Amino acid sequence: MLTFTVRRGLLTLGVIFVTSVIAFLLVHLSGDPAAAMVGEGASAADVAAARTLYGFDRPLVQQYGEWVARLLSGDFGRSFYLRMNVSEIIFDHLRVTGTLSLTALAFALTLSIPLGVLAALRPGSLIDRFSLVLAVAGQSMPSFIFALGLSYFFGVYLGWLPISGAQSWQHYVLPSIALGYYSTPALMRLTRSGMIEVLESDHVRTARAYGLAPWRVVIRHGLRHAMAPVVALVAVQLGFMLGGSVVIETIFQLNGIGQLAWESIQRADIEVIQAILLFAATTYAILTFMADLANVMIDPRIRVS
Repeated sequence: MLTFTVRRGLLTLGVIFVTSVIAFLLVHLSGDPAAAMVGEGASAADVAAARTLYGFDRPLVQQYGEWVARLLSGDFGRSFYLRMNVSEIIFDHLRVTGTLSLTALAFALTLSIPLGVLAALRPGSLIDRFSLVLAVAGQSMPSFIFALGLSYFFGVYLGWLPISGAQSWQHYVLPSIALGYYSTPALMRLTRSGMIEVLESDHVRTARAYGLAPWRVVIRHGLRHAMAPVVALVAVQLGFMLGGSVVIETIFQLNGIGQLAWESIQRADIEVIQAILLFAATTYAILTFMADLANVMIDPRIRVS
């Protein structure tokens, strides 16, 4: 277990290093960052002054080294546009995005796991066909159309829930459903296929032959072993929600990380863009690492393979 953990940990650090290089180069190679910061109407002298002030006239390797050194000391830089520390800005917006992502994931798991198990227990039944229709609808419908439909029906037509802002828990209901529904089909179909495979295995047949209660066979001997691929997918989906919820945040006017990323790109706020890119990639890498460890604890055969 220790060797597996160390190996996966080193791989995760390698992924974070590569993504930090990509995040740095994407911003610097997309154009002159000094010109983007001062705007189109600035003179050549203003651009040159900004280039010297923010160190863009130095070699890229030196800039990258200084940027990483600042990150390691906890200094994420200062926003050129908002005149605030980047770490404070991201923390403020992360509260909204974190709440939205976790509630959306809870909605997706609450809907997908029971439906996937029930569909696996009765292949071809009404519940199996219903889950298939739900999965196809979720995968074929763009998230912004579903979000707009929810917003109009429950917010405008019925007036049950607010459709913008983040002042109370009610404000998170519709965006959480809109964001979580997008992840539900994949989780549900993966649970179904995993459960069907496990329920036909020898150890489940042996458990049934010993006369164990059906619910115990399904939960303890079936669901536990079928969860390994689902756990990995949950980590990926949560990473997607944390870093890619810009559409949902825009529709429901939630001032989260996605909205911040979109606004920072529009105003060429270099330090904030780099920090968000690195944050999203690091989140993905760490969640994947944690999912690997969780899978090993669920099924030790993965460690051997």
